[in-house]
Amino acid sequence: MDARPDSRPNLGPDAGRGGAVAALVAVPFLFPLAGGPFVSAWQSVAGGLCLLVLFLVAPRARPARGLILCLGMAAACVLVSPRGPIAVWPVWTALVALAVEAWVGAGIGQARGAALASWAMGIVLAGCASAALGLVQYVGAADLLGGLAVVPAEGLGMAYGNLRQRNQLASLLCLALVAGLWLHGRASPVARRGLAAAALLLIAALAASTSRTGLLQFVLIVAGAAWLAWRERRETSRGPRPWLPHPLWLLAALPLYALAAWLLPRLASGSGSVEGMMARLREGAPPGHSRLVLWRNVVELIAQHPWRGWGWGELSYAHYSHLYAGERFVEILDNAHNLPLHLAVTLGIPAALAICGGFVWMVLRARPWAERDPARIMVWGLLGVIVLHSLLEYPLWYAPFQLVFGLSLGFLWPGRPRVSSKPNGPFAPVLPALTAIISIAFLVLVAWDYTRVSQIYLPRDERLPAWRTHTLDQLRGRSWFFGDAVKFAELTLTPVTRDNAAAMDGLAGEMLHFSPEPRVVVKRIQAASLLGHDDEVQAQLARFRAAYPEDYLRWLGGLPPP
Repeated sequence: MDARPDSRPNLGPDAGRGGAVAALVAVPFLFPLAGGPFVSAWQSVAGGLCLLVLFLVAPRARPARGLILCLGMAAACVLVSPRGPIAVWPVWTALVALAVEAWVGAGIGQARGAALASWAMGIVLAGCASAALGLVQYVGAADLLGGLAVVPAEGLGMAYGNLRQRNQLASLLCLALVAGLWLHGRASPVARRGLAAAALLLIAALAASTSRTGLLQFVLIVAGAAWLAWRERRETSRGPRPWLPHPLWLLAALPLYALAAWLLPRLASGSGSVEGMMARLREGAPPGHSRLVLWRNVVELIAQHPWRGWGWGELSYAHYSHLYAGERFVEILDNAHNLPLHLAVTLGIPAALAICGGFVWMVLRARPWAERDPARIMVWGLLGVIVLHSLLEYPLWYAPFQLVFGLSLGFLWPGRPRVSSKPNGPFAPVLPALTAIISIAFLVLVAWDYTRVSQIYLPRDERLPAWRTHTLDQLRGRSWFFGDAVKFAELTLTPVTRDNAAAMDGLAGEMLHFSPEPRVVVKRIQAASLLGHDDEVQAQLARFRAAYPEDYLRWLGGLPPP
């Protein structure tokens, strides 16, 4: 990296706005509230609200036309794909959010200064706070934090902050390490010591997460940063102070991680009952849970509908309904855990090639391997962490990672700066605020609808007073955005009888596309049996036996309840 004097701007009078930017980036990662039929729903609402406020307070600029074209192509592919009963409005919302994030990211890329530093600081703060929460969870003390942290069901040895997945915690920690390395270059000696302490905290929490994805990301970050530090010292041996720490200090992070991975399980439990990273690497995934089995299943599904896919949101039904020739991934599968494969199985191979090919073309044209600007190198690192995670899971389905991803896209692919700063019309100055107000109103509407629908998923005494009686009757057919969640509750709460068999058969068939879990399958079988649909009964029994063998035997009475 080149430690250029103009790459170290002062915060100046924008410190207050910079603090707001940092907070708006950090809050979605730390948001603790969850509930209702979708675990990440409230996190998405919080992330959307933070994005809209960020749109108002952060600099904005037009992203590159190629980036807008790629987002538009993704929207077109969703539009023309076969759509099942799962509504696609969340996809449209996510694509619009990515466009807004890219707009803000392009503005940060042009403004640099306080906005860029605040973005990086927000990621570091989110990472450090989540690391502290994760370590508290790891030793089984999360209940002492009240509602500030999620309490893992495992008790000991599980760390994931408020992100509820250890791979997500690991990716956040790696994002924080990347941002911290950039902040190190522009920090004072005292601040550098603080960043070093933060790095120790992040590495310890990364080891506590026992995430193999995180370990891979960490090794690549350390190796890449050490190479950049070596290149920097070779090219600027007599120039200004180096931007990055010495390569040997960076490489020392690897044995430090190994020490933490060995020590933490012993500190958490002297009996050795806590699974450590070494055990996870040695034992691998349980039978039927490995990524290779999952990806083989997805490839087989792609072969069934290669051109247009199964439809967005239809993977869980496709996985349940298909009788595989070989080993089967044993869990409900609603994502391919690999973004190109997921696009191929839901939208078809041509759409996947168009979307992924467009992104790869943009990356190759940008030539990240030739970068010398420290800020752009940092953002390439942020993007790389999320892209690598997207090849193994689906972080872009969660608001905080989508926010960082969208900001990175806009930063790396900004549009050309305008020559004139004059507004395009009389309403141009108020247009951003008006857009944000309308979007916030939409978010409030979604949040209110979700609040109503969530009541049926709560014990009666925990529901809001207006929904404690006749809850299902009040919700049936009245949800604007979460109608499938209401139908699912209706199906699971209603016994199948001869009088309602026809209605329940149709409802169960529809809900198999929403969540094809055992209790939905049982309702389908019961209703079809009462209607005399023997072929349907036999087909569902075969799928039930293949997809959920233990639940099938338990339903037949061959196994005791779990």
